[in-house]
Amino acid sequence: MKGTTVNLVVKTQTGTDAFGAPVYTETLEPVDDCLVGQPSSDDVANALALYGKKIAYTIGIPKGDSHNWTDAEVEFFGARYKTVGYPETGIQVNIPLRWGQNVKVERYG
Repeated sequence: MKGTTVNLVVKTQTGTDAFGAPVYTETLEPVDDCLVGQPSSDDVANALALYGKKIAYTIGIPKGDSHNWTDAEVEFFGARYKTVGYPETGIQVNIPLRWGQNVKVERYG
């Protein structure tokens, strides 16, 4: 199996506006070798019931990745997505392939 590159949107606070709200700049950080696949019908139904969001894809994250995938935005296939829920992480040594986490995403903007 061969993964694809997913761009993780990293937001860095660069200041505040006139009302004191934080102002961010966005940079895209590529994460290579991610598996992008369709979610199961159970995943879609559970996410809709738990979060009220429709899952578009599930992303397999390579083992050893240290990025924060909770409430993150990602770009792939020419569109932007937002992660839903928390990444599902297994015990790395007990997982036979190169991917140790799964994160679900919904279509976003």
